[in-house]
Amino acid sequence: MEILKCQNLMNQRQSITTTFDKQSDLVRTNQRIRLNASLDCIRFLLRQGLPFRGHDESEDSINRGNFLELLQFYVDRNDKVGRVVLKNATKNSQMTSSSIQKDTVHAAAKETTKVIVKDIGSEFFAILVDESRDVSCKEQMALVLRMWIDPYKIRGQGYDGTSNMSGAFNSLKTLILNEVISAHFIHCFAHQLQLTLVFVAKNHPDINDFFDLISRLLTMIGSSYKRRDKLRETQATKVVEDCDIQSGTGLNQEVGIKRPCDTRWGSHFGSILNIKRVYSSICEVLEDVKVNSNCQDHGAEARRLLKLNHMREEGWESFLKDVTLFCEKCDIEILNMEVPYYSGTSRRKVSRINYLHHYKVDVFIAVIDMQSQELNNQFNEINTSLLVSMASLCPSKYFQAFNVDELLKMATFYSNEFPEHDLGALRASLQNYIVDVRGDKRFKNLKGIGNLAKMMVETNKHTIYPMVYLLLKLALTLPVATSTVERAFCGMKLIKNNLHNQMSDQFMNDFLVSYIEKDVLDSISNDIIIDFFRKMSTRREL
Repeated sequence: MEILKCQNLMNQRQSITTTFDKQSDLVRTNQRIRLNASLDCIRFLLRQGLPFRGHDESEDSINRGNFLELLQFYVDRNDKVGRVVLKNATKNSQMTSSSIQKDTVHAAAKETTKVIVKDIGSEFFAILVDESRDVSCKEQMALVLRMWIDPYKIRGQGYDGTSNMSGAFNSLKTLILNEVISAHFIHCFAHQLQLTLVFVAKNHPDINDFFDLISRLLTMIGSSYKRRDKLRETQATKVVEDCDIQSGTGLNQEVGIKRPCDTRWGSHFGSILNIKRVYSSICEVLEDVKVNSNCQDHGAEARRLLKLNHMREEGWESFLKDVTLFCEKCDIEILNMEVPYYSGTSRRKVSRINYLHHYKVDVFIAVIDMQSQELNNQFNEINTSLLVSMASLCPSKYFQAFNVDELLKMATFYSNEFPEHDLGALRASLQNYIVDVRGDKRFKNLKGIGNLAKMMVETNKHTIYPMVYLLLKLALTLPVATSTVERAFCGMKLIKNNLHNQMSDQFMNDFLVSYIEKDVLDSISNDIIIDFFRKMSTRREL
């Protein structure tokens, strides 16, 4: 007996230490399975921008929230996971608490950021900054860095027009320019074009009256659900009657009427375009309001709206032709342009101009002149030169826009990268480059400078023409528009909404990083995220 006890004591497999180690390994394995299951569910919710928590997450609840319900769905279809998750897990190791969810999302966001930083390395970058209020009326700032990471390699800035961001004194733009002279500030081109349009729409009397007419028209139609339904039915009937049905994706969509907005890019054009497409249907709805409306004000307004507002030598004829074709299509009386024009209702004063002169000179040319002047006010010389120079790199139509002098001018704005004594070598490189790529069929059907840069790398021409490739990188870095920031705000409004409005700033930031950069997150394995998660607390043994 004593010999047997001695043998058992010497057997390491039956020792207490070995037994504890085995138990620890089993606990660690089950813990990792639980965390992997939770992380898979979190990945799905992050990709779709869905809320995690539920109003009632108790076991008796019929809806415990997206995370727990998705995890239960996962467990029901995976027996291996189901044996160690939720009800089969110990109470102190569920891996489903709100703090675990937030820490896991934080780990995913951090690892996503690491991948982006590593991918970009030490290239040039541009900074885009904007602010917007979330659903809780808290100011949220979106910061987008196009390329990273050395602050002295910043080569572009993009902000709104407020004085604290882009003012001449003590603004963020000025502070950065004092440190890095090549960090050129670009006020979003799309925003500047919109400001130019709004200026003309508000300051030219006839154009202001025209958009005021559109606003009243939209109010008349849009303020009543009956009129909206009437417009839809009328337009659908006309499409069928005219056999104007086309095949293809995105065609034959229902066309609504949208109101022009001063801050929404392209809204004025979109509003006019939609009205043009359904103009005849709108007229029928207004006729119905005029005849059947019980409100005298609505009837009078409809009669006013039914009257058509008739609206540089180059471009006038084609514009007049388009207007004439539209009038003929909609059975609208066409004015005789040779008839004398009277600015008021009185006909006693002799008119010195006719309708042709009024619409061509006082309206058409005057609007173009106002737009030209406002464009000059909005776009400074550096911005305009950079825009024209960037266009010279475009590969469309076999590099039709290529211009060596414009590209040399662009190089002078980046004196650190292109010292004056290197401009001669750059000219020779550009001349050799354009002959080379125009003779290479692989560069024939390229559309943008982004595709051009990729093709140069694929064909190894970025090593043959390093100075040209450097110009391409600077052009790609320059923040021409702030659409990236606007997309970040769209994501914020999707994630933090009226039903999901209580979240910390840190959690929302982690959520947005993972949601916006979902393609990067997909490339990161669960093991990497779990390792970061494990290091966040020494109590977690995984």
